[in-house]
Amino acid sequence: MDSVARMGPNAILQVGAALDQLLGSGARVRFYRSAGLEGYLREPPGHMVPETEVQALHAALRAELPVPTVRELALRAGAATGDYLLAHRIPRPAQWLLRALPRRLAARLLAVAIGKNAWTFVGSGTFEALPGARAGAHLVFVIRNSPLCRGLRADAPNCDYYAATFERLYRTLVAPTARVVETECQSAGGQCCRFEISWR
Repeated sequence: MDSVARMGPNAILQVGAALDQLLGSGARVRFYRSAGLEGYLREPPGHMVPETEVQALHAALRAELPVPTVRELALRAGAATGDYLLAHRIPRPAQWLLRALPRRLAARLLAVAIGKNAWTFVGSGTFEALPGARAGAHLVFVIRNSPLCRGLRADAPNCDYYAATFERLYRTLVAPTARVVETECQSAGGQCCRFEISWR
C-alpha cells in the first residue's frame, strides 16, 4: 500500500502558472525539470500528488531564485489557489451564507471548514485553528511539520503560499480587509508555522 503523504495538485499547478506569469513559460519547464516533475509538462496532475513532489518544486525555487522572487511566486500561487477553491470547492450557497453572517462567526465557520480539509494541503503535517491570542489577531492557524518549509533553514518565515491562500479566502468570504501574517515559521527556528488572521 502507498503510504506516501499526499497533497492537492494546486501547490504544483499554481506555482507553474505563477512562473509563466512572472518569469515566462521557459521558467515552468526549467523548474519542473529541476524538481523531477517534467512529466507534468505533458500531463498536468489532476489528482492528489506526493508531498515530496511539492517539496521538490518549492525547494528548487528557493535554491535558484532570489528570495523576493520566490516570495512573489508563492504569493501569486497561493492567491490563485484561493481563487480555485472559491470557484470549484466551496459551494455557492456556503459562500453566500458566510458573507451574510457576522464576521466573527463566519471566520470561525470558515476555519472549521479549512480544518476539515487540511489533509489536502498539509500532507504529513498537522493543522490547528485557535482563537487569536493577542490584540489584533482574531484567529490563529498553526501548521506543524509543514511540507513547504520542512528541512529548510531561513532568516524569515517562508510559508507565503499558505498565507496567501488563507488571505484570499478570508478577504472574499469574511472581510475585504482581512490580513494573514505568518508570525512564526519552523524554517526560521519556530516551534510551528503560525498564521495570524485579522481584519478591521
